[in-house]
Amino acid sequence: MENRKRNILFSEEQIQEKVKELGAQITKDYQGKEIYILPLLRGSFVFGADIFKAIDLKAKIGFMTTSSYGNSEISSGTVTVVNDIPDNIEGLDVLIVDDIIDTGYTMEFVVEHVKKLGAKSVKTCTLLDKPSRRKVDLSPDYCCFEIDDLFVVGYGLDYNGYYRNVPYVFNWEQK
Repeated sequence: MENRKRNILFSEEQIQEKVKELGAQITKDYQGKEIYILPLLRGSFVFGADIFKAIDLKAKIGFMTTSSYGNSEISSGTVTVVNDIPDNIEGLDVLIVDDIIDTGYTMEFVVEHVKKLGAKSVKTCTLLDKPSRRKVDLSPDYCCFEIDDLFVVGYGLDYNGYYRNVPYVFNWEQK
C-alpha cells in the first residue's frame, strides 16, 4: 500500500479552515462557560491541539487513551481504556475530540464513561465522520468532514503507527 500514489482528500489548508470554523462555533456555543477538552489519544492529538488553539474560551485540556483497533484497519468493537482522564471532570462541560468516528463504538463508550464521571454536559467533536460504517446511534456534535468508507491516514490518523505527521488527510489510490 505504501508504494501507491497518495490521493489527498483534505489538504492542510482545507483542514485549517474547517478547524477555524469549528473553533468559532464552539466558542459561540460555550460562551460564558469553562470547557474541558478531551482528545482521545493517539489519533486526535494533532486535531485536538488545533481545536484547542482555535477556541477562545477559558479551557482545560486532558487526554484519554482508548483502544479498539490494535494494528487492524477495522475496529474490533471492544473498547478498552488504556489511560484514563487525569482530572476530576465532575460538573464540567466536556468536549470529547477524536480523529474519526467510524463504527461509533469508541465514542459511545467514552461519552458514557464521561457521563459516569459526573460531567455537566458532554459533546463530541471529530475531524472525520464515516456514517456509512456506524454501528451505534451516534452523530458528532461538531465535525469537519464526512467521508465515504475509505481507509484514511494523515493529520493524526495512522497506518501501523506511521503517517500521523502528514499535515493532510489521504488514502492510497486503488490499483
